[in-house]
Amino acid sequence: MTGRARRLHRVRRFVPGGRTTKGATPKVVALGGGMGLSASLAALRRITGDLTAVVTVADDGGSSGRLRDELGVLPPGDLRKALAALCGDDDWGQTWSRVIQHRFQSEGELHDHAVGNLLIVALWEQLGDHVQALDLVGKLLGAQGRVLPMSAVPLELQAQVKGHHQGRPDEISTVRGQATVALTHGEVQSVHVVPEEPPAVPEAVAAVRDADWVVLGPGSWFSSVIPHLLVPELREALEETKARKVLSLNLAPQPGETEGFSPQRHLEVLARHAPKLAFDVVLADKAAVPDIEGLTVAAKQLVGSEVELAAVAAQGEGRAAAGGAPDRHDPELLAAAYDRIFRMHGRIGPWR
Repeated sequence: MTGRARRLHRVRRFVPGGRTTKGATPKVVALGGGMGLSASLAALRRITGDLTAVVTVADDGGSSGRLRDELGVLPPGDLRKALAALCGDDDWGQTWSRVIQHRFQSEGELHDHAVGNLLIVALWEQLGDHVQALDLVGKLLGAQGRVLPMSAVPLELQAQVKGHHQGRPDEISTVRGQATVALTHGEVQSVHVVPEEPPAVPEAVAAVRDADWVVLGPGSWFSSVIPHLLVPELREALEETKARKVLSLNLAPQPGETEGFSPQRHLEVLARHAPKLAFDVVLADKAAVPDIEGLTVAAKQLVGSEVELAAVAAQGEGRAAAGGAPDRHDPELLAAAYDRIFRMHGRIGPWR
């Protein structure tokens, strides 16, 4: 491991407001779902020992959708991915990360079910408590942080989409289900959840209100990021918390859901769903912003924020390790970007 990597892996010790203290660590809450949230968590666990993930519960596809339909439970898939991202880099952590992500391959009913999904649902049924069960799974995995669902009830995502049906490009239709919204060929105008005004998990609300830093994104914009703003208690906590807030943009538009979206357009739709929500920093990969001046103006006008540009995309060997995808964040580069933001915008002194 290089000296730089060792420095990133150490737990930073600080408190907001320019004071450092032995043993202190920033309380960070990251919100999102899927691979975007996993990227943030893999980075943030390198720079803080007090990390909480708040995860969307609107997934209705794959193993999660099947368990949700059959058992009436919260979809466990995004929760599982968050737990896997919080596993350590030692043999124990990496072994358990692979185990809970493992999917069965068969000709029967178990085909494509993830081991972690079954484990989480089994503990929900045994304990009757979402939070207690997830805490127990995290303890088993040695997870370097806590994972919480954003709502205590499974949600259905619905979107108003222009041109969802081929041959009718100007028609606005309602598209139901996260999996369908994510793959639509039309232009998503807005999203909402059913039931409307769902209850938030109290521990998630408390974590946001008590945080030093809150990170929203990256991730599927309409199906993983914005849904957090559709839970009233959680949105109010985000608006009222004294924590500093980072909005982390994607490396590229998502085919279907945000096809052709500029970084500014991402800010526009977020502001439309939560007009009172402001951020301190918008983080973007400098190679993914063709119009820096336009993004700077949009960030200030729409979310009251300044822009931080950094190289956070996986490249070279790191890119191959991240799956070779052009839209994957490199965990160490992203950790370095968050580290710099926390220092600069938190007015934090040197690490001890």
